[in-house]
Amino acid sequence: MKASSATVLAPIAWGTTYVTITELLPEGRPLLVATMRVVPSGLALVAASLFASRWRPRGAEWWRTGVLAVFNFGVFFPLLVAAVYRLPGGVAAAVGGLQPLFVAGLSWLVNGRRPRALGLVVGMVAALGVGLVVIRPGADLDPVGLVAAVGANLSFAVGVVLTKRWPTPSNQVAATGWQLLMGGLVLVPLTAIVEGLPPSLTGRNVAGFGYLSLVGTALAFVLWFNGIRRLPSAAPPLLGLAAPVTGAVLGWVVLDQSLSPLQLTGFVVTLGAIAYGASLRVQDVAEITERMASPVRMVSKASSSRSSGRRCETIEPRSSRPLSMRAMNLGKSRRACAEP
Repeated sequence: MKASSATVLAPIAWGTTYVTITELLPEGRPLLVATMRVVPSGLALVAASLFASRWRPRGAEWWRTGVLAVFNFGVFFPLLVAAVYRLPGGVAAAVGGLQPLFVAGLSWLVNGRRPRALGLVVGMVAALGVGLVVIRPGADLDPVGLVAAVGANLSFAVGVVLTKRWPTPSNQVAATGWQLLMGGLVLVPLTAIVEGLPPSLTGRNVAGFGYLSLVGTALAFVLWFNGIRRLPSAAPPLLGLAAPVTGAVLGWVVLDQSLSPLQLTGFVVTLGAIAYGASLRVQDVAEITERMASPVRMVSKASSSRSSGRRCETIEPRSSRPLSMRAMNLGKSRRACAEP
């Protein structure tokens, strides 16, 4: 439950993005916003990680970090910003409600892990709940914006699946920082070509970029990547639904937007899906505990001694150590022999 509580803070931080952009940042510069989220946060994390270790990608870690950087930042951020600018009424956020279904399908294709029927039902109900929260009546559906929104969420879903599949770096802060910097290698030239030089920044702009980069990106993604590796595959995308819910709440509180009874219904449905995602880890631990409930585990290693005719068995006591340690035969065992 602690892992879920920490992980859900990331999408809550992402949910503040819309208010931050509209109230504090320059208008009409989506790629600049994406670049300023990625590059400063990457530099900050790499610098901060030096106090713990001088970890950097080595060998195969270079291409893995590069692939994750492309899907998590280089492709995701530009497509997401384009969708937000072209789709009114929170339609881009509604497409984000499909994340649980995208992750379930990609986990099946990449890892061969079939999604549970209950998980699929919860994913579909969650998508409906997010749609009720963020889509307003009369919203126009721009085809290019819809393609961008679907592409952004597919890209992020690939990042979730690959992050869980590949080995965990020894320094998560440094690994996140290197991903952000590599994502910046894609965004910086793209921003320069499409939008040109940035405008002169005001104090409000600097404050907005600082918050969005350090809190909404650096801290949020460290929590997110750590949670992805510790939680079941179905949990992170459900917890990610907190982003559009947070955005809608801030629109109501800060921007004085109204909430209809239909939107409140969507809130309840979406919060239920988030609660289900937060409970998945607890269910998994309960299942493991139940399987390990027997007081002793007998390993049939019967061996007959020609000289004495005794029959021996190796008895391994129940241990509270992690399964990975027991799998490496680090637990203590004893042999018991009986006379024939």
